[in-house]
Amino acid sequence: MSSMPEVPPLGHDSDADEVILGVDTHKDSHVGAVITTLGVLVASEAFPATAVGYRQLLTWARSLGPLRRAGVEGSGSYGAALTRHLRGAGIKVIEVNFPDKATRRRRGKTDAIDAEAAAQAVLSGRASATAKASDGPVEMIRMFKLAKASALKSRTQAINQLKAVLVCADPALRESLAGLGPCTLVRRCADLDPATPNDVVSAAVYTLRRLAQRILHLTEEIRDLEKRITAAVNTHNPQLLERHGIGQDSAAAMLIAAGDNPDRLNSEGSFAALCGVSPVDASSGKTKRRRLNRGGDRQANAALYRIVLTRLRWDADTRAYVQRRLAEGKTQREAIRCLKRYVAREVYQIITASTGLPSPA
Repeated sequence: MSSMPEVPPLGHDSDADEVILGVDTHKDSHVGAVITTLGVLVASEAFPATAVGYRQLLTWARSLGPLRRAGVEGSGSYGAALTRHLRGAGIKVIEVNFPDKATRRRRGKTDAIDAEAAAQAVLSGRASATAKASDGPVEMIRMFKLAKASALKSRTQAINQLKAVLVCADPALRESLAGLGPCTLVRRCADLDPATPNDVVSAAVYTLRRLAQRILHLTEEIRDLEKRITAAVNTHNPQLLERHGIGQDSAAAMLIAAGDNPDRLNSEGSFAALCGVSPVDASSGKTKRRRLNRGGDRQANAALYRIVLTRLRWDADTRAYVQRRLAEGKTQREAIRCLKRYVAREVYQIITASTGLPSPA
């Protein structure tokens, strides 16, 4: 006589009992929705976007069943801190894109609906990309690079404004500064008379001095950030800077694209797609073709382009490769695209080797 299978006790963490959390994130509050593995909505609730709110959200979701997966909208912006909290609690966080527009038109739009849609996207597999960790040295590099980009933009604006003021300045002042190089011009303007302006001429002098001092301050800030970026890359992945053509900014862009958890990338092909250097099928009927990938991380794509251009100038093997491709009938741009794909593979191998991940076959 066969025995009946033992019924698991109430609260047993079986796959059938599992629940999935979806979160619609905002600046001041997050809305969570929990569904079962059958897609049935269990509950939804709003929580403040604070440390206490994150703990309350996690406690609430776990009270509804075993929680192993969560889909978070905006895991790199409003949901970044929540993503770190969930990952720290052992929850696999999936990056969820915004809901499909056609579905939104049919169902309407509320935060609870968006949160449920995020959970449904995880359940169906439509959302499968693991969110970036944003809790390690790469996140430090990202913040340094963000500050540097802002400082560069502000310095360029200040330089343009200084030149515009100089064009309209009094002829005597303009002639006293004529023929100077950019750096010398800024230093001379910074040393102009700091007297209180009382007419148009003195106002121009005052403005030039202020703008020049701002340029010098921003230049110092940019140099400091460059040193910090270089130090962070050297500490985290010095092998990147050892490769020909890869400078601090390019290495930083590559690391930022991969994130603090590059294990979320399944292969070097997925990294190439992330950088926008993998071709996209555009075939129809008897027409078989591929088109240029316009997606992916555009900063990483631009970094790959800079690396290729540097190697084209200084590396004989790279130039020989391009000549071989040109002889096969490809254009210069097509050859460069091929090189970007090869560099993406090389960078991925360096990143996976430094993090202890298995190297691609």
